[in-house]
Formats: sequence, structure tokens, C-alpha cells
Amino acid sequence: MAYLFTSESVSEGHPDKVADQISDALLDHFLAFDPDSKVACETLVTTGQVVLAGEVKSKTYLDLQNIAREVINNIGYTKGEYQFSGDSCGVISLIHEQSQDINQGVDRVSKEEQGAGDQGMMFGYATKETENYMPLALDISHKILQTLAELRKEGKEIPYLRPDAKAQVTIEYSDNDVPQRIVTIVVSTQHDAFDENDDTMLSRIKRDVIDILIPRVKAQLPADLQKLFTDDIQYHINPTGKFVIGGPHGDTGLTGRKIIIDTYGGKGAHGGGAFSGKDPSKVDRSGAYASRHIAKNLVAAGVADEVLVQVSYAIGVVEPTSISINTYGKANVDLTDGEIARVVEKLFDMRPAAIEERLKLRNPIYLETAVYGHMGKQPRTTTKVFESPYNGRIEKEVELFTWEKLDYIDKIKEAFSL
Repeated sequence: MAYLFTSESVSEGHPDKVADQISDALLDHFLAFDPDSKVACETLVTTGQVVLAGEVKSKTYLDLQNIAREVINNIGYTKGEYQFSGDSCGVISLIHEQSQDINQGVDRVSKEEQGAGDQGMMFGYATKETENYMPLALDISHKILQTLAELRKEGKEIPYLRPDAKAQVTIEYSDNDVPQRIVTIVVSTQHDAFDENDDTMLSRIKRDVIDILIPRVKAQLPADLQKLFTDDIQYHINPTGKFVIGGPHGDTGLTGRKIIIDTYGGKGAHGGGAFSGKDPSKVDRSGAYASRHIAKNLVAAGVADEVLVQVSYAIGVVEPTSISINTYGKANVDLTDGEIARVVEKLFDMRPAAIEERLKLRNPIYLETAVYGHMGKQPRTTTKVFESPYNGRIEKEVELFTWEKLDYIDKIKEAFSL
């Protein structure tokens, strides 16, 4: 019997994502000027206010307030009528030094013997149902909001858009897990009060989403997935009515409240740890990235059509406490999941310092991860510029989304005789 599966995403202007971006921007600046920085910073945003809190150990000093304001303005919160603007909001910093009790378990004389920054379990997932090995419902949800943001910033075809938005996609699958059709698309977007009549506004918004936004999204997909967009899709566009009040003025935002959107949209599993604002000594982040790297390369190499990787750590301990594999019965090799896991253990060094080095995680690469998912994006090299009144200006060439690279396929094929 066919079944339905749903995933959601939120825009860069969603309050929780505003908080995530500020936390990761602070992290990037610390790492740019001191790559050995230990950072765990949280952000709260609400009407006219930003609160920064957390623990940092670093040799550098930053203008944290200015960094937060720049992020807010770049998102698009630049008008007083939003009740939240980068130029006018208050920014309070409560960041203090990292606890020595935590630090002593992480820093070691030999970098290779660096302990895990916390206990816990992390998951990585990959599936063949999309070109980027991500779950389809989440991938389309991300694309809807990325495209909506492009239309907002262009300001031409849909000129009334504001930064806050959410999307949700429901897909029908066959018994053998093949997507059949898109059943429902939900889009809620903040907007200007461009007409006195609410019904007129809502009618225009629904028409523009269906006639302008969705065709742009559809065009980004391969032909076989475009066929899922039928005339029978049920659309819910701003289903509660007008959405003028939004962003941090409409709802308080906090770092780390969108962890399912950040990962796999409910597919696979999640260990519960958030990513944004944490340096890579925190295995919540680095362990999850390394697990995704393993899962994606296993699927791309043909070991299985779907893979879930779990890794776990004890705080201050170098080696992971476990590595496990779940192929959901879709393995293409004559091995049990336990036997596959033992091969993976030999191929991938999962010590925290080894992960940092392999994926180049001590670089300022994190602001780009803070919206539209940490997984599934195209790896690329770019030059980033950081300026500080205390440290001057620095240009740094970095690799983004290294955990998305398919650089272990040959090694995996050799190990599994594929």
C-alpha cells in the first residue's frame, strides 16, 4: 500500500534561522582570526533585541555586536516597519570563557589525541532518490524557499515579499519506496500589507506562488522528478490568512531549534544535537558531518541504495564508542550491516582531530551551512573576507561543504570489491 511522507523547511528570515546565522557568523569570525578557537555560542532574537550567550576560548577579540547587525541586514531585516532591523536593534553579549573542566578533556599535547567535546550519538544519511543523495521532500522544500528568497531579493515579479517564510512538501511513495507524486505543498510567506482587502492580498499571493514560484522550482529538477508536479497537487498558501507580522517580531528565535530541517527532514535519524555556533571539537557537529560523508560515499559507490550511519562518543575520549550501519535491507553487497560497519571503521578515521583534518573543519565555513540545510549542498571553493577593528582584514580561501565530496568512492569500491 502506498504511503505518504512529509518534510518542511524555513527561510533565512525565520527567527530560528536568524539566530543560527548569527551564531555561525560569530564562529566563522573566531576561526578566521584564531583557527584554534573553542566556541559554543547561542543567540536569541525577539522584537528589537538580540542576545548573545555562550562560552568561547580564543586568542582573538571581536566586535560581536557589529557582526550580528551585519548578518541581520544581509538577511533583509532593514526596515523599521519590521520591528526588527540590523541598524536599530539592541545587541547584548553575555559570552564568557569556556569552562576549564570541559577544555581539559578536549585539548591534548598531541592534536591527534584530542578528545571528543561531548558525549552523544550522531547520524548521517543518504538515499539514491535525488541527485544530491538527499530525501526528496526536504530537497524540494529547501528549493521552494531558496527560490522564494531569490524572488524577494530581485523585487520584480513578487515585490511584496518579506524575509520570513516556511514550506512543506508531502510526497506519495509506492510500496518499494519510489516517489509517485507530490500530494501537498504548503507555503507561508511574510508579506507587505499591499492591499486593504485581505482576500485580494491572499488571492494574489496564492496565484504568484503557484504561477511564478513553483515553475521556477520545478525547472531546477531532473525530468523524472518534474513529472511529480501534477495538476492534482493540493496547495495551502498562507492558510491562516495574512502574514504581515513575522520574523523576530512575530516569534522569538533561538539557535538550534531547526535540527531536523538542518539534516534530513525526518528521514533516517537524529542524535538530538544542534550544529550552529559550535566549533568542530563539538562532535555534535563534526561527527554528524563525518557520518553524512560516509553515508553519501557508500550510496554513491553502490554499497546500498539507502544508508544510515551512526557514530557515538564519550566526552574526552579519543576513539568513538560505536559505529553502526543500517542499509534498510537495500544493500548491494553480500554482507550484513555489521560486516559493512567493520569495513567502514577501517576506511574512515573517526577520531575528532582526524575528522577536523579530513574535512578541513577548522576553517571559517559555517555561515553558509546555517540556512537551507547543512547537508546536500554542492561542495565548492570560495574566498571569504573578514574585517575586525581589532584584528584588521583577512582574506581566506576555504572549501565549503567538504562532507559532500564524493572522494572516497574508489576506496570504498576497492574495499567492497565493487
